[in-house]
Amino acid sequence: MDPALVPALYDALTVARLGSVGAAARRLGKTPSAVSQQIRHLTEALGVPLFERRGRGLVLTPAAEQVLPAATRLFDEAEAVFRLFGELEGTPTTTLRIAASDYIAKPLLVPVLRELALEGAALHFEISTAHSEEALARLEHGQVDMAIVSVSSEPAGLESRVLFEQSFFWVAPVRRSKKRPLVERIAGGEPVLRLAPGSMGRKLLERWLDEHGLRPRSTIDVPSVSLLLAYATGGVGVGLVPALAVEPRSLASVALERADVPPLPVKLLFRAGRRPAPAVEKFMGLLEREASRQRARLERLTR
Repeated sequence: MDPALVPALYDALTVARLGSVGAAARRLGKTPSAVSQQIRHLTEALGVPLFERRGRGLVLTPAAEQVLPAATRLFDEAEAVFRLFGELEGTPTTTLRIAASDYIAKPLLVPVLRELALEGAALHFEISTAHSEEALARLEHGQVDMAIVSVSSEPAGLESRVLFEQSFFWVAPVRRSKKRPLVERIAGGEPVLRLAPGSMGRKLLERWLDEHGLRPRSTIDVPSVSLLLAYATGGVGVGLVPALAVEPRSLASVALERADVPPLPVKLLFRAGRRPAPAVEKFMGLLEREASRQRARLERLTR
């Protein structure tokens, strides 16, 4: 192996993560021409095209996509080596990048982050909001170190810790007229609140509508569970929400019904074979503790 190709590989990995040479150059502190030159050098050395243009951005070719997990593991190991040097120096600090759905952050992440901040843990966070499938893609592409997602299974090369299982609820504004099941209100023409295409909540909703032969007359697409709940509490729409987002005290103005859709596990996912730093292990332990508290709350709620 030519060691000179390692920096070029890192530049290519950064382009793959950010989707453009310009964005990668800004992240790396280089000029776009320098990054492009590294990619050309790597492409010529490997004899395989690495990128293809899609719209205004770049995406990996199918051949390069197969190499991405191995390249990500390579730099995971390099990061672990430099972390060990930091431990020898006595000033170890770890940056942990996490992708999670918006409704997960408040009950799970906020208490953990608050406790770690009070302890002065040597851990820096970069937290991004994404629905489950997008969070999985970011994890596979090395854009984040961990993902907290609601999925039944995960791709090869990832490890998981199941935090809890959650059911789903229908949520809608309270009506003073004669009470009807919320699903009948969908058939009656009330707008349906839908999460982003590709999200697990959207897939469950569309599957349920297909199974019951319902076609909503009106739809309102929202990017997050919190905005979906804002519409419902504001008096508009019927939506499907995960149990973790249901706080009866804060949702007194809406009607709630248990939905007849299968429950899904909420998991903490990370790349296989990666040894977490002690501070990250501490974070994972605190997260599992908060998850056990939420599990007990959800059991009471579903009863």
